[in-house]
Amino acid sequence: MVGAWYGPVGPKYPDGGWFSRSQLPGLRLGLFTPQSRFCSGQWAVPCASQCPPTVAIASEDDFQHSSNSTYRTIGSSLQADQEALLEKLLDHPPPGLQRPEDRFYGTYIIFFSLGIGSLLPWNFLVTAKEYWMFKLGNSSSPATGEDPEGSDILNYFESYLAVASTVPSMLCLVANFLLVNRVAVHIRVLASLTVILAIFMVITALVKVDTSSWTRGFFAVTIVCMVILSGASTVFSSSIYGMTGSFPMRNSQALISGGAMGGTVSAVASLVDLAASSDVRDSALAFFLTATIFLVLCMGLYLLLSRLEYARYYMRPVLVARVFSGEEELPQDSPSVPLVASRFNDSHTPPLRPILKKTASLGFCVTYVFFITSLIYPAVCANIESLNKDSGSLWTTKFFIPLTTFLLYNFADLCGRQLTAWIQVPGPNSKALPGFVLLRTCLIPLFVLCNYQPRVHLKTVVFQSDVYPALLSSLLGLSNGYLSTLALLYGPKIVPRELAEATGVVMSFYLCLGLTLGSACSTLLVHLI
Repeated sequence: MVGAWYGPVGPKYPDGGWFSRSQLPGLRLGLFTPQSRFCSGQWAVPCASQCPPTVAIASEDDFQHSSNSTYRTIGSSLQADQEALLEKLLDHPPPGLQRPEDRFYGTYIIFFSLGIGSLLPWNFLVTAKEYWMFKLGNSSSPATGEDPEGSDILNYFESYLAVASTVPSMLCLVANFLLVNRVAVHIRVLASLTVILAIFMVITALVKVDTSSWTRGFFAVTIVCMVILSGASTVFSSSIYGMTGSFPMRNSQALISGGAMGGTVSAVASLVDLAASSDVRDSALAFFLTATIFLVLCMGLYLLLSRLEYARYYMRPVLVARVFSGEEELPQDSPSVPLVASRFNDSHTPPLRPILKKTASLGFCVTYVFFITSLIYPAVCANIESLNKDSGSLWTTKFFIPLTTFLLYNFADLCGRQLTAWIQVPGPNSKALPGFVLLRTCLIPLFVLCNYQPRVHLKTVVFQSDVYPALLSSLLGLSNGYLSTLALLYGPKIVPRELAEATGVVMSFYLCLGLTLGSACSTLLVHLI
């Protein structure tokens, strides 16, 4: 009889983690006879007199392994109802070293705050629409019969911002992937935070500067700042996200939920600005100063992270040693020799092909979720008006779009991401996950049939109530937050630990790809309406 071994296989890491069978693809491990045993950290040898049997009979197809997590497929007879994420194999502490606790949830709070900081600059810049219209339209001269100097800038400013943010993001994600093994993560994080902080100081300083005589110059400076800010933010967020791949899943969830909180904060701030602002420049100054102060706080919190015992435990380096091929003899007389299934130990660039192969399904889910979201939000959402707009009330005119589009969507997105802290269904290998992702396509016609204005080709408005846009925005945000977070959480957990950071960068690339494709297609959708 031949059984399948699904426990810690092979010798330990020097820091106590076990090597999983998936980390040693060239070795014929995991299958052994009932007479074979696994004893005292050694390879399977006959030791029936010393150890009790440790053979587990199971179908090999029922399991998916990595150094981070162990998953059972949906077809397993032992767990047919749902897929569960089990304990990390690398989390088994060596003798004498106990896994520390996250005291007062310090690490969780830090990652949540870093998540806010990763998207807060972008959200604040996009939300300050009134400020940009004021600065870029400052040279308008109504007395003349000609078009103002900055009219074309005003008409296409959002498009320029979209290009200035997505293109450098894609390029910086590629660069960050190449730098994973060349530049330490803390250098990339601190350097990108410093760049973001410097750019925000420049933007804040320009608030009180009279730019009416050089509007186009100010526009060029703004676009350059956006390019640099977007690139630095991408390096920062993808590096932090990749780093959380070595932590328990709830820390990755905290980081992703923090990003949604950044959108919620900016939406609330925009409502406060609409209700209380008297001077656009004063409100913008307070607006940008808030983001600047929070970025300084993020830098301090990141420096504090390495001082926490819990964080240091999971940030310990992974040893990379020689790799044994399937044709080499395993040194059974030296069971303590450290082995790592690292096919890239002689290269500074992580292997892209195995990462893409392992994360193909999850990558599709991430890309398509954000494709549908960016296709609808904000291009379609922001143009859905109240059916009672002619009443002249503040609700139907001034606050309808900020509430039903920005605040409800961002809050629902936050709730969806936070929900993954308690519920993680469906699992990473389930066909239900891409099924739910594809089901979100139905949201496109539902939004189009609301009171989108102006309408040129599709004249009929089916949903004759202001409740429908609010419900659909909530559903869009909730599904986006929950499904995207599940896929992003699973990504770094289904690969060996030494590939977790690189996988995080790849998953960020999937995210950015979905946003880019959705933003490009949203223009076509708007013209079709």
